[in-house]
Amino acid sequence: MVISPMLALLIAVAASLLVVVAEAFHGRRIRRVSYLAFGPTARPAWWTAVAAPMRVIGTGCATWGLLILASINPEVREEQPTREASRHLLIALDVSPSMQLVDAGPELEKVSRANWAGQLVQGVLDRLDSATTRVSLVAFYTDARPVLNETFDKEVVSNVLDGLPMYTAFPSGPTRLTEGVAAALEQSKPWMPDSATLLVVSDGDSLGTGEMPRLPAAIADTIVLGVGDPYLTMPVGGHDSRQDTASLKQLALRLGGTYHQGNEKHIPSELLDELSMVVPRIGDQAGLRELALILAVLGSSAIALVGPALSSFGRTRSWSRARGNGSKSFPSTGGVS
Repeated sequence: MVISPMLALLIAVAASLLVVVAEAFHGRRIRRVSYLAFGPTARPAWWTAVAAPMRVIGTGCATWGLLILASINPEVREEQPTREASRHLLIALDVSPSMQLVDAGPELEKVSRANWAGQLVQGVLDRLDSATTRVSLVAFYTDARPVLNETFDKEVVSNVLDGLPMYTAFPSGPTRLTEGVAAALEQSKPWMPDSATLLVVSDGDSLGTGEMPRLPAAIADTIVLGVGDPYLTMPVGGHDSRQDTASLKQLALRLGGTYHQGNEKHIPSELLDELSMVVPRIGDQAGLRELALILAVLGSSAIALVGPALSSFGRTRSWSRARGNGSKSFPSTGGVS
């Protein structure tokens, strides 16, 4: 079971609140026998004031740390990965003339939609588990053509995504987004079930008349990336073009996936982390594991040591000496625990 740090924190807070209630009841018990335990002053040693907060905080720290340690996968990755493919990234890339319009990117000086689309996909490639993931790319405009087929080489994929005007290899006409995605899905039919992520990159400026085929069993995740300004239009091929967010959202809905308006922002890490073909961020996992270890050790130590410390050093020195000198007169009652 995977427990997020936030859920672990909520459980830890709940456990700490239970300890607060328990400490309140325990304090009432101690006050009833305070004169018997601590003598005429009815006061324990000064440092015991921190005992209850230590147990409360220790419980919270230990609970959070142990939950995180139980949740994190301790698997050790191989230094020399094998070349047995078990995952696929299938890219359906819009290469129509409208993708050459310069209105994309987060900077004031915009870049072409095709260039920015390449940078968005590169962000996904950088997170790929290249040991087990093969990349296939299908370019579409008036029809669809496979460009790459199950390659391990990220550099080859990056070269295809450099914004070249690939529309020159197609007959002129309207962009057929639906048909392009359908052709890309044909590539995934021989693959194992739930082994592929479909990434559709387009500005949505298309004429989609075809019916979307049934999603192959191989497709586990789908992301539709929109590029191009969704508000301002630019002329191309005798018509005005802008990112058609409505069409892209509808496409994502039909594919059972997620639409991301990517004209200015990369795909969020939270979305990428859910993809099966992405490499876990080992640095983040290691840092979280180390923090959990530290808190679990400190919290458990605090809980374990407070009791013996109260039993041995919970009384004032004067009352302890008086008890030692008159042990026959004062029955042993033990410390505060």
